[in-house]
Amino acid sequence: MIKFLDFYADWCGPCKAMAPIVKELEKGYEGKVEFQKIDVEAESEMAGKFGIMNIPTYVILKNDKELDRKSAAMPKEMLKNWIDSHL
Repeated sequence: MIKFLDFYADWCGPCKAMAPIVKELEKGYEGKVEFQKIDVEAESEMAGKFGIMNIPTYVILKNDKELDRKSAAMPKEMLKNWIDSHL
């Protein structure tokens, strides 16, 4: 199973725009992808560990190793296709 890390902040407009898209995708990938939301302000150590400079940033992990990352808001289909490419 892969992990999808969603680095965000409550004050981030693009993060808020992406939240319902990520939530919808999470339902569709139940049992295939583990989704984890990480508030960069509340969990700054985790954000630092991954070198997060922009939000939203999405990181895909497999066996706790980073496979890929994307930053910025994007259409649902683009995000879905990106996740699918790592399954």
